[in-house]
Amino acid sequence: MNVLLHVCCGPCAIYPLQELRAQGMEVTGFFFNHNIHPYQEYKRRLEAAREFARQVGMELVCRDEYRLEEFLAAVAADPASRCGYCYASRLEAAAQAAAESGFDAYSSSLLYSRYQNHERIRELGEQFGERYGVKFVYDDFRRGWQEGIASSREMGLYRQPYCGCIYSEKDRYLPKAQRRN
Repeated sequence: MNVLLHVCCGPCAIYPLQELRAQGMEVTGFFFNHNIHPYQEYKRRLEAAREFARQVGMELVCRDEYRLEEFLAAVAADPASRCGYCYASRLEAAAQAAAESGFDAYSSSLLYSRYQNHERIRELGEQFGERYGVKFVYDDFRRGWQEGIASSREMGLYRQPYCGCIYSEKDRYLPKAQRRN
């Protein structure tokens, strides 16, 4: 099976790529993460994804679009629901790219993170897969969490300190006592 793997970052793609390849799948990476803030963080993650792909011999298709204004317009009224927008926008882009390029299926490295809502990702992945005529490959890659961390360190990959958007950056760095939702 020929699979397009949405790559949120290099470190999070390590274990999913390993598992998909172990199942005999041919995997191509797809980087589209228009929500990452600030721009310098976006560039660091893009470069880390490229470096990861180079080290493991994976083709990586990059949709290098930094669309901060679009992201903010979509989530500013309800920041608590921002993850749903992020999942949907990136998964739909991956499903569409997979269909347009003739892939059998697609998946996402978002499924590696123990901080993400797997049920929502699975629901959206299957919805967009159906819409675009490509299978969504769901696997709970969280079982490889520690292995992925160790491998990313061994590979010397940049490891980001927060999920990606401006709100997650705030959640990471602003003391809880000062946060307002």
